[in-house]
Amino acid sequence: MNILINQYSFVAISILLIIAAGFFLLGNKPKFKNYLIFGAIVAAFIVGWVILHPRQTIFMNNAKSVQAMIGSGKPVLLEFQSPY
Repeated sequence: MNILINQYSFVAISILLIIAAGFFLLGNKPKFKNYLIFGAIVAAFIVGWVILHPRQTIFMNNAKSVQAMIGSGKPVLLEFQSPY
C-alpha cells in the first residue's frame, strides 16, 4: 500500500483537491464562472502531471554512454532515484 501512495501521491492529492473544489464551486446553484474556474483547476492539475511526472529516457539502461558524456564538454544532468 505504501508504494502506491509514494508513486501516485500527486494523483491522489489532486483527486482529493478536485473533489473539494467541485464541492465548494459546484455545490449551490453554480454559474458559468464556477464551471470555468473548476475547469481551470482540473486543467492545472493535468498540465502539472504532464510536466512533472517522471519519464524514462534513452540513457536509462546505458550507463557507459552517460559516463562518456560526463566530462566531454556537454552539460549533463544526473538524477538518482530510489524506490525507498
